[in-house]
Amino acid sequence: MYRNFLKRVIDILGALFLLILTSPIIIATAIFIYFKVSRDVIFTQARPGLNEKIFKIYKFKTMSDERDANGELLPDEQRLGKFGKLIRSLSLDELPQLFNVLKGDMSFIGPRPLLVEYLPIYNEIQKHRHDVRPGITGLAQVNGRNAISWEKKFEYDVYYAKNLSFMLDVKIALQTIEKVLKRSGVSKEGQATTEKFNGKN
Repeated sequence: MYRNFLKRVIDILGALFLLILTSPIIIATAIFIYFKVSRDVIFTQARPGLNEKIFKIYKFKTMSDERDANGELLPDEQRLGKFGKLIRSLSLDELPQLFNVLKGDMSFIGPRPLLVEYLPIYNEIQKHRHDVRPGITGLAQVNGRNAISWEKKFEYDVYYAKNLSFMLDVKIALQTIEKVLKRSGVSKEGQATTEKFNGKN
């Protein structure tokens, strides 16, 4: 009942409510990004969702488009400025994903949607993370987020997919609020972005 119906109802009502509630923050963040980070305020990328169906994820852009003398983008660490780091630490870059939740691409809670290029290298157990809609936050995010190994992330993702329940979602939601307030686990020390998954790490 919860997995197949109530969770989706909560997602729709919650997304509508939060879009209205956070609209001033969304508008203000977009304006600051436009003037301080990039004229392209929204970052979009193809990601696999429920049953590996591909969708376009929305995020606020946190890295500039600065390039070197050869026209190549600078390393992530150099393109992620103070304002971009602040947006990430407050998880404001995730706010546009409320539209993904409203559309049904995502849920509030579930395994994070990763890159399409990872699909061929998942093992049979890891593939179960796509048995549920991906989420804005999830079990892995409240247990280390980007500071834990890929193996551990997938363990949390698969556990969630197999044990999804209302009480588990409530627990993750409360822990997410705590993590955001503490700004913890955003990235590994010395890294602006997460190391890519290669099927072995």
